[in-house]
Amino acid sequence: MVTNQAYLFLIFIVNGLIIGFLFDFFRILRKSFKTKDFVTYIEDIVFWILTGFIVLYSIFVFNNGEIRFFIFLGIALGVLLYMTIFSNSIIKVSVFVIQFIKNIIIKIIHIVSMPFSFLIKIIKKVFHKPVSFITLNIKNIFKNIKNVKIRPKQAKISK
Repeated sequence: MVTNQAYLFLIFIVNGLIIGFLFDFFRILRKSFKTKDFVTYIEDIVFWILTGFIVLYSIFVFNNGEIRFFIFLGIALGVLLYMTIFSNSIIKVSVFVIQFIKNIIIKIIHIVSMPFSFLIKIIKKVFHKPVSFITLNIKNIFKNIKNVKIRPKQAKISK
């Protein structure tokens, strides 16, 4: 009986480690990508739903749905161990890797888009003068049309 409870205690310590990692996952996302408050609220809700699912699933699978005090003690101990031992290094490495990947993707997009931007510059140079010439002339024509005053025909008076 005691070995079974020690086994359960270790399982819930592992649950606490998993919950701590899940918490850091959302912290890493927030540090790597700027999000609006609404997205942060949704992330918090998702975290708590996942945490509740993990705890309830473990309680039902490993302890037949019986809730004991040592379960919550094991989860708290697991989260505490994770936060003190692993959290800082995992966050630093993950944020570095994500920033590195983001920079590579940005450079790839820049390299891929260079021929298109070069083509757009050429098109602008070729078509800029003719198009601006046409638009200026059309504007002048419309301006002259507005300025032309139509005089009514004067009736001829016969003598």
